[in-house]
Amino acid sequence: MSRLPFAHRPARHPLGRAATALALTAAVAVTASACGGTTKSSTDAAGSQTAATGAANPNAATKTALKVAFLPKQVNNPYFTIADNGGKKALDALGETYKEVGTSSGTDTAGQVSYVNTLTQQQMNAIAVSAQDPGALCTALKQAMSSGVKVVTYDSDTDPGCRQLFVSQASSEALGRSEVQLIAKEIDYTGDIAILSAAQTATNQNTWIGYMKDELKKPAYKNMKLVSVAYGNDDAQTSFQQTQGLLQQYPGLKGIISPTTVGIKAAAQYLSGSQYKGKVQLTGLGTPNDMRAYVKDGTVSAFELWDPAKLGELAAYAATALASGQITGAQGQSFKAGDLGSFTIGANGVVLLGDPTVFNASNIDQFDF
Repeated sequence: MSRLPFAHRPARHPLGRAATALALTAAVAVTASACGGTTKSSTDAAGSQTAATGAANPNAATKTALKVAFLPKQVNNPYFTIADNGGKKALDALGETYKEVGTSSGTDTAGQVSYVNTLTQQQMNAIAVSAQDPGALCTALKQAMSSGVKVVTYDSDTDPGCRQLFVSQASSEALGRSEVQLIAKEIDYTGDIAILSAAQTATNQNTWIGYMKDELKKPAYKNMKLVSVAYGNDDAQTSFQQTQGLLQQYPGLKGIISPTTVGIKAAAQYLSGSQYKGKVQLTGLGTPNDMRAYVKDGTVSAFELWDPAKLGELAAYAATALASGQITGAQGQSFKAGDLGSFTIGANGVVLLGDPTVFNASNIDQFDF
């Protein structure tokens, strides 16, 4: 998701990481064996192969004192700080042990691999990871699973066979299409638009962008054209500069979609102090606290996002349910996630948090995150 839009000078954001307001990432889940036993494989209707190890016992007691680590795309990113604190809240309530580790860069895949290897050596019971790249972590994560570590991805998925569950912000398709729908209304379905994404390899960003491009093929958007996809690497300053570059290269640009909290905030910062304020529309995924000033000064009309704290909570409950043997990651299994309610695992081991919220001048003051 890419980061969330936080801060003052183009600060780093989670959603785009948040990349990354809301986005929903689609993925295929693979459940591997944790404590030995045979692994049975099956192929779903879409042809994706999923794996489930052993049998789940939904009535099994939740284990306590489990060691669960969160590995976000980037530490000290406001979006992931909120999300991971949500995970800590859930784990504290369950009597588990929480830790967060990670790189200070949202594109340091080698660093993420190193952390996975270290967490495996430390014999974590479960790891919740937001992947910077869909394939770069696979070897390390498969080794972790073969060593008995349960692997949950959240916010940004890996390739399907590299984890047991993916906790998605929302439906990736719904997120991608809704971003186009929002910008289209703001520019009256006419004009050139650009996308300011996070990293070029970000799984969630690329999935959302794929659905954006597909949505734009519909007749309703015949007078709109996507002229560029730029990458700010979930870095505030880079995203700020990319926004400036887009407007210099395409002086007739009517709108920008930034499905990353870092990117949308940086773009809003640039637009708010430029001649393009009110002329170039901006939407995407951001946090209310990051974007409030830009909504109130007219730079941004509407954007969307989910509650990152709840995303982290759900990832923690999913990891605990896996480590307790209550679920294996197979489609149709259900688990309880505290006050969030019960969740059922969908196709390919995907668990959806729910629909994102659209924020605008009429409701933004009702939210504080």
